[in-house]
Amino acid sequence: MTTTTRILAVAFVAAVALIALGAVLPLWLLFTLTKVAAFGLVALGIVTLMRGGLVSFGQGMFYCVGAYVAGLVALHVGIEDVFVLLAVGGLAGGLVAAIISPLVARYRGIFFAMLTMALSMVLYGVLAKSTAIGGSDGFNVPEPTFLGFAPAQAASDFALYGVAVGVAALSAALCRMYFDSGPGLVALAARENELRVEYLGASVFSVTQRNFIIAGTLAGLGGTLNGLALGHIDPFFSYWTTSGEVVFIAILGGYMSVIAVFGAALLTELVRSFANQYFPDSWQMALGIFLLLVILFLPKGFGSLWARPVKRAETQTPGNAKPVSSLEGEAAR
Repeated sequence: MTTTTRILAVAFVAAVALIALGAVLPLWLLFTLTKVAAFGLVALGIVTLMRGGLVSFGQGMFYCVGAYVAGLVALHVGIEDVFVLLAVGGLAGGLVAAIISPLVARYRGIFFAMLTMALSMVLYGVLAKSTAIGGSDGFNVPEPTFLGFAPAQAASDFALYGVAVGVAALSAALCRMYFDSGPGLVALAARENELRVEYLGASVFSVTQRNFIIAGTLAGLGGTLNGLALGHIDPFFSYWTTSGEVVFIAILGGYMSVIAVFGAALLTELVRSFANQYFPDSWQMALGIFLLLVILFLPKGFGSLWARPVKRAETQTPGNAKPVSSLEGEAAR
């Protein structure tokens, strides 16, 4: 069995198991898990950027674009099929990312993070003032259909959960294959030393553009899923705190494992839900303390718990006992 076949098989089995489990879960938990899948997709896009040494604080922009475009198509065009809306939302997020990628791919570090956040806030301001599409209040999204079938409320929640699990599993499998491919490993090498990557003939600019477009597409999918689950879309989807929550999830999961990203999204959502219920005035502090503990004791995220150790090969120059180069091994699943 090839690696690609094995990854797809694992994703399929995991998706089927989770959908079967959803049949016995309460509706409130199905809604929570659908949100987990949506935020996990957006965080997976940030992880794609993190593997290249970058962090975006503006993923809410593509998250919002995907939700708005899909929602407006459903509201004004009358196309309510969930699969069509997901395709439209994902393409919208990827297209916007492709348009602005030549600009942002030139920057690194804090400049990249702040530029993406600024663009996201510009979109928030524009949408909040656009009364034709709801202004700051946003608009309601009609109930989605599933290949032409419109189930009852309870069945619709379960069906949307099943679609969310399927999309998340397929996206995770495709990202895992990309991370293990040549271009994906070049991005990981760029994280360690961009200059050496350029000397080897690869373009860090092109790598950043590609990762940025992938991240935008995943965020568009996540925004569409969350908009359909909530039944309402507003400019807050693009607000900087929304992007900050997803960065929080990406840091918790780390860049070494795609599974850890969705685990971190689940843990974050559960901690926020229960902390908000029992500590309504201090749940943000609980999340902050939790993040600090992870940064202190698991600086590479939850994924490092089952990651294979990084292999380092040291070479020496004559008369110099110090290591002058190192090679990072294949990333963990």
